[in-house]
Amino acid sequence: MDSFKSHLNKFITVTDEEYTSIVSFFEVMDVKKKQNLVLEGEVCRTMYFVVKGCLRKFFINEKGVEQTTEFAIENWWITDTFSYERQIQTNFSIQAVEPSSVLVIDLERQEELLQKHPIMERYFRMIYQRAYAAAERRIRYLYEMSREELYMHFSTLYPWFIQRIPQYLIASFLNLTPEYLSEIRAKLRS
Repeated sequence: MDSFKSHLNKFITVTDEEYTSIVSFFEVMDVKKKQNLVLEGEVCRTMYFVVKGCLRKFFINEKGVEQTTEFAIENWWITDTFSYERQIQTNFSIQAVEPSSVLVIDLERQEELLQKHPIMERYFRMIYQRAYAAAERRIRYLYEMSREELYMHFSTLYPWFIQRIPQYLIASFLNLTPEYLSEIRAKLRS
């Protein structure tokens, strides 16, 4: 739990007493590898902060293939923001990539948290701004870069993902087939 406090202090300053109160708004949840936290068609009622492990958000495309749109590792948040904010059915699923420990908060508890600790408004604004900026960059990369360039960029920017996340999930995230990703990797090694 100290990692969450350190994470908060990168954006805002909270005392030990404030932190104890803030963290009381969250539940701790341990999830197994491949455990689903949210399934497509459900209402995404919670936001997840990854204390340890890795989660992913994905949908199943018209060909029946899983398309990963987002990963969350330690100190990252994940949710379907549209479903969460509006409390409507989600078009995504959220699943653990590896055994994980997460902090969970629902919309009602988040509102109570923001009422009691207005500084958290600033924190969440900053988190959303960063997430939005990252999404904008990713969209541009998908349009501008070749598949090889996209993989090279991703592996340079996030080398720990390459070692940690199964290749088929990286392929899914980069909108490649696992076979094509294997070809790219083999070509780069030679």
